Amino acid sequence: MAKPGRPERLGEREKEVLAEIAREPDSRTLRERGAELMRRTGVSAHDATIRKALLALGLRRHCGEEAVRRVKREEAGRYGYTEAHRRHEAGQAYPSSLTDQEWEWVKDLFELPNSRGKPPQIPRREVLDACCYVVRTGCAWRMLPREFPPWDNVYKSFRRWSAPGRFELMHRRLAELWRERERRRPEPSAAVLDSQSTRISPQGGDSGYDAGKKVKGRKRNLVVDTLGLLLAVTVCAAGLQDRDAGLPTVAKAVASYPSLKTLFVDSAYAGGFAHHVEHTHGVRVDVVRHPANRTVGRWVNDQQPDLFEVREHPDGFVPLPKRWVVERTHAWNERARRLIMHHDVLTEVSEAWTWLAEARMLLRRLTTSA
Repeated sequence: MAKPGRPERLGEREKEVLAEIAREPDSRTLRERGAELMRRTGVSAHDATIRKALLALGLRRHCGEEAVRRVKREEAGRYGYTEAHRRHEAGQAYPSSLTDQEWEWVKDLFELPNSRGKPPQIPRREVLDACCYVVRTGCAWRMLPREFPPWDNVYKSFRRWSAPGRFELMHRRLAELWRERERRRPEPSAAVLDSQSTRISPQGGDSGYDAGKKVKGRKRNLVVDTLGLLLAVTVCAAGLQDRDAGLPTVAKAVASYPSLKTLFVDSAYAGGFAHHVEHTHGVRVDVVRHPANRTVGRWVNDQQPDLFEVREHPDGFVPLPKRWVVERTHAWNERARRLIMHHDVLTEVSEAWTWLAEARMLLRRLTTSA
């Protein structure tokens, strides 16, 4: 009588569950799919065992260049500056200045009643217009045009407003209005995290070298909602790894928005960062990987059509789910020339500029679409 061999690790039920996990349209690795199988069935298996079982079920991995299909570009209209971008109303000294309607929405944040001391001699609106001019044009404080108040008065007011987070409050109010207009709940439940390394000027301050991006300067970490609106921002030296720099940014976002349940990140935040965020803040981390990554992919059957085929732009760009939103926010910030390069010694000043640039953009968007 022949000696029976070792029984199979995966039974029929486990194979059915594994097939369901493999067909899900996500970018999990083989090891992550094995962890999901362990969570659903309580059976753990080696990567080779899972791969062998999937091949026996008639599934093959669909990844890399096989997942990319070149399509013709569809004409969706012309993009660029419109008359709304070129508007210059009577109350504006410069195009970056606030209009009467925009000032009515935010003036209570800056015209606070003074309980003691001398009343301000310079209108707060002119000071805010000067700050918007600096962040949009990127000019030095001493080079403010004569139409604005003295530069030292503007700088002191900017520091006095940024310390308690006045620009952050301004952005949060406008973001709630925009989310209401887009028929979204005021408190977001999903967010996206990403970083951007930019150069630093010889002014000084914390800086480092990002070996991946070949940039010497600072790293701006953003957490945005699914509409691309800013939820949290931190600025640190570019030499700090993304997984380490993203932890305080996520902590700020969760403290401001306890409703967050899901966080979309790229592969740089996988591993220890994801486990720390899930156990510390109770936020599920969804890693979105590029389809050309050889370690991920979908397992499909040759006899069945691929319902989740990834299409590539003719220029080679692949829009990744959710991740492209934060990339677009980085592009929005680069319209403000003060954010292209870090000119400030203190990182909290750079964070305040980001809040002001995003709030100014929302003001323009709310008034032009009203």
